[in-house]
Amino acid sequence: MALDRERRQVGQNVLKVDGLALAAGQPKFTLDLDVPQALVGKILRSPHAHAEILAVDTTEAERVPGVACILHHGNVPRIPYTTAGQGWPEPSPYDNFLFDRKVRFVGDQVAAVAAEDEDTAEVALRKIVVEYKVLPAVLSLDQALATGAPVIHDEPDAEGIYDPQANIAAAVDIPVGDVAHALAGSPVIAEATAEIPYSQHSAIEPHCVIAYFDEDGRLVLRSSTQVPFHVRRIVARVLEIPPSRIRVVKPRIGGGFGSKQEVILEPVVAALAFRTKRPVQLAYTRQEVFVASRTRHPMRVTVRLGASKDGLLRAHEMEALSNTGAYGTHALTVLSNVGSKTLPLYNKAEHLRFHGKAMYTNLPVAGAYRGYG
Repeated sequence: MALDRERRQVGQNVLKVDGLALAAGQPKFTLDLDVPQALVGKILRSPHAHAEILAVDTTEAERVPGVACILHHGNVPRIPYTTAGQGWPEPSPYDNFLFDRKVRFVGDQVAAVAAEDEDTAEVALRKIVVEYKVLPAVLSLDQALATGAPVIHDEPDAEGIYDPQANIAAAVDIPVGDVAHALAGSPVIAEATAEIPYSQHSAIEPHCVIAYFDEDGRLVLRSSTQVPFHVRRIVARVLEIPPSRIRVVKPRIGGGFGSKQEVILEPVVAALAFRTKRPVQLAYTRQEVFVASRTRHPMRVTVRLGASKDGLLRAHEMEALSNTGAYGTHALTVLSNVGSKTLPLYNKAEHLRFHGKAMYTNLPVAGAYRGYG
């Protein structure tokens, strides 16, 4: 059959289907919706890497004219959940609370304010008085692994943590054959360790959400998200309402790259809207994106190879230590992908093993990131 040259794409300039509309500024992003009488939300963040909250005094903040609502751990239900917007049943531990009695990294959320405008919300944040009991912090993988390290998640109502007393959020061990025996019998052995650092998604559009109620009283969340159905499910759990009472609108988003596979802002904004019965919008500043959204999982990966003298791989062992930060979102699945997406490529080796741990630290929270695992 002769090639239809008019339909050929190779070697031709092809317009992006939405390119002209984007260049003309036609798509509507999350905050392009003008919601009348919407309150502005702001979040008070922890200055400490690890601390107990002994008291939260909002008396002076509530007296600021224009403040509609202040939420903190003392006036919201305590429900464990994960912010990881991924499959069901969720493989990530339920180690997150809307607001907790403990903060686990610099930037962890302590309270949220809804006010008539941004300036008023900022004034109210500065008037909230928090009494902390500062705790020893875990600031590296080595510290997390050390005997007697401070326990980051000691709350009894968290669910699905692999070993909280050892700061292990998740662990995996996948053996094929007998790697130890094969390595011992290999005439050539090579070993190397690589360190993968923090990196941030840095999408042009920051994390942002608008919450309002439709004519039927249903909560509508207009969110810059990659996972609208997971948003609905997780917010329903946090608010203890049926998912059918929530509608999530996902407009055009200005980049996500995995960072917006997290349900971080939506529960807070939804709770503020429920408490005030008014629309609420909240957007991260660029600083908040870096501090309080998500990052790539920093890792230490060690590879041991055993080969014959003619270069044929006989054994391949990979060990990964992942720094999940203060919460275990995507901890197991990212860690698992490190080995499961790479070792099968070396299918001539009969002896394989991938094992690793995702460790809690008092550092920024890692999550989904392009090149997942």
